[in-house]
Parts: sequence; C-alpha cells; structure tokens
Amino acid sequence: MTASPLLLLRLLGLMLTFGLLGAVPAQAETDAQYRLASGDVIRISVFGEKELSIDEIRLTDAGTFSYPFIGEVRANGRTARELEQLLTAQLKGDYLVDPRVTVSILKYREFFISGEVKSPGGYPYQPGLTLRRAVALAGGLTERASTNRISIIRDKDPSRRPQKATLDTELEPGDTITIEQGFF
Repeated sequence: MTASPLLLLRLLGLMLTFGLLGAVPAQAETDAQYRLASGDVIRISVFGEKELSIDEIRLTDAGTFSYPFIGEVRANGRTARELEQLLTAQLKGDYLVDPRVTVSILKYREFFISGEVKSPGGYPYQPGLTLRRAVALAGGLTERASTNRISIIRDKDPSRRPQKATLDTELEPGDTITIEQGFF
C-alpha cells in the first residue's frame, strides 16, 4: 500500500509545523563543534560492553572523569568525537579487539546571568539560545534595566574580558552575562 501524495504533503506539513525536520542536524552540528568543559554531562556507550557503558557522567571542575580500566580521562577542550577516538585508542588492544565507542552530550554546562534581571543565577544552556531568551528564562528585565549596557564574558575567552552584547547575541555554555542599570 502506498501513501497518496496529498497524505505525504500533510505529513510533511505537520513535521515542519512541529519542528521535526531540521532540528536534528542543527543539534548534531552544535555537538560536533562543541568543546567539553567542567559541568557538562555526557553518556559513554561501548557497543556490546555494558560494564564499560556509563549512562551519565558530570565532568569535574578540571574537566575530567574517571573511567574503568583507563583511570582519569581529560575531556576538557575536546569534542565528543575526539573523546570517542581517545577512549577507543585507550581500550583497543589491551582490553578490547575492536571497541565501538559513542559519546553523547546529555546536558550542557550552565550560563550565568546577573544584574538587572528578576531572577539572576545559572540556567541550563540550550543550543541556539539568544540573550533575549536567556533574559526570559531569568524572569525578564527589571524596570531599571538597560538594553544598551549589556556585557558578556565568554567562558572560552582566556582574557575573561567583557564584550558588548545585544539581546540578539547568541550565547554559549559557560557565558556570564551582566545587564547594567539604565540612566533615566
């Protein structure tokens, strides 16, 4: 039984409406470029080796985790793919003949927002997050907030120098945002 073209068009429309198309590749692209650091939560799966598969690991303050047979593993600054390659190389030979390792990012590290927002603090990062959405997560701006005096410190920036930001600026995990008071 084949589906009619009209039924296929309706199905495609529903998928587009609910965002079922396009979301996975964007997430996969983000994960491919994403560099792991302290606070990220990952899953490690080794095909056919239940005792080497770990459902949830939070990286330590140093960006490391402990792994069976290997010991302390440094994940900080690596992508999930690079970590897969490292674990595969470490397990191959001594422990397994042909290990198939998969690393997935379960939770990204938090971003932090302070200053003139109603609920300052740390919030979970989500791919595609803009400063406007981050402000909404923090309960919105206070009456005294300035939309022109916003600074951001990127976690990946070793100088830790504040940069000017707008409400349309895209955030990254670990960012620290400060929203200053406006002068009236």
